Amino acid sequence: MGLLWDHPSQLGHSTVVSGRQTPRALSCRIVGNDPLEDRDALVCAPVRLLYVALALVWAALPLCAADWPHWRGPERDSSTPETSGWDEGAWPPGEPAWQTDVGQGSATPVIADGRLYVHGWADGTDSVRCLDAPSGRPLWASEYPALKHGRHHRGDENLYAGPQSTPEFDAATGYLYTLGVDGDLNCWSTREDGRRVWGMSLYETFAVPQRPDVGGDRRDYGYTTSPMVYGDLLLVEVGAEAGNLIAVDKRTGRRIWASQCKDPAGHSGGPARIDVAGIPCAAVLTLRNLVVVRLDPGHEGETLAIHDWCTDFANSIASPTVVGDCVILSSGYNRSRTVKLRVAPGKTETLWESRAFSKVCSPTLCGDYVLLAWQKLRCLSLQTGEKVWEGGSFGDEGSCVVTQDGRAIVLGQKQLVLVQGPQRSPGGYTELSRRGGLKVGRCWAHVVLAEGRLYVRDTEGRLQCYELLPPGNGRQ
Repeated sequence: MGLLWDHPSQLGHSTVVSGRQTPRALSCRIVGNDPLEDRDALVCAPVRLLYVALALVWAALPLCAADWPHWRGPERDSSTPETSGWDEGAWPPGEPAWQTDVGQGSATPVIADGRLYVHGWADGTDSVRCLDAPSGRPLWASEYPALKHGRHHRGDENLYAGPQSTPEFDAATGYLYTLGVDGDLNCWSTREDGRRVWGMSLYETFAVPQRPDVGGDRRDYGYTTSPMVYGDLLLVEVGAEAGNLIAVDKRTGRRIWASQCKDPAGHSGGPARIDVAGIPCAAVLTLRNLVVVRLDPGHEGETLAIHDWCTDFANSIASPTVVGDCVILSSGYNRSRTVKLRVAPGKTETLWESRAFSKVCSPTLCGDYVLLAWQKLRCLSLQTGEKVWEGGSFGDEGSCVVTQDGRAIVLGQKQLVLVQGPQRSPGGYTELSRRGGLKVGRCWAHVVLAEGRLYVRDTEGRLQCYELLPPGNGRQ
């Protein structure tokens, strides 16, 4: 299938920075069956009272700490089961608990089992680093030769450099998948200190040309879209004549199927899973269209539905957001709108359009509302698209996380802001707290909340960790 590296000696190397000491994330467990049930004739009243006390303690504990293993978090939708920390008195955050340099890039860090993985570029080399998430202590690093921009790069080179695609973590195998800006797709074993399992160059394997001019002026930012694990497959938006979406065996890199759609790759952060009429699919925002690709056996790669969505300057950057059988899209320039589409086999239906839009931040669901963090934080009705409120100032590179307690943490313009969610504040934008003056540059990477810690990464390579909750408050 082209350039496929099976042995780590064939490309790059891995460095173990310290011993294998894997901190485990605190996990909640639910006691099965009634704890007061008589399972043994010897169970006495004091023991029963102990069971009751334990049950009350479990009920009083906050929700489990959550990993952030994918683009846009555990559910790939910029939400988390963690709380914001507001009720626990965690805001505003203080000085960073730790910070380090991870190389240039806009790839969002991912976090799993107490470890943080991040992809960056420096001095002609891409590096994949594994850090202890609570402390920032280096655990291992792997690297390989790489370009600063994609080989066909065109336009806005002063705004980005290095990896743009967020790594993908697979809990079943412990494999981490990275995609560099110049198309280097690699699989690393996190259980073996970053050993390279397989890799390929998408540009060379699939003969991918420069993206065409779709209006405004030609732009090509290299590869930006995060790979996505689906069962035993890894789905990658390649954008070649072989197919826009390519599925490979996640363990070997062997090509399994290619999509019917052959659009050039888009510039979004990643595809999204969607089920339509009981059919499992992936929603992919290509350079020209929203394409809903079938994943069911016997129909893999077939186009279930397609909707024109081509933005000038190749700037369909905000990722598609799925709610049920609907997809929400947003972009600027000639589009300058947000739309909600209902998808059905062979067609799409526009349910509403709003003139409020986002050029970068993906639409984020918050109950019955949609949040857009671009310039301002804007809140739309999920049902009608009507603008409910707007406020704040977050610049072009805003991103937000919706927390379990109905609040939003927004990153933009060197500040972290906690905002009351629209369910709690339907009458207007309500800012609860802010941590301004962050010593960072432009932050295209998504803000991350995992195990009571906020992580901020800028394009120059600064990675900062802010503590929201002390140990014992639902996390390690």
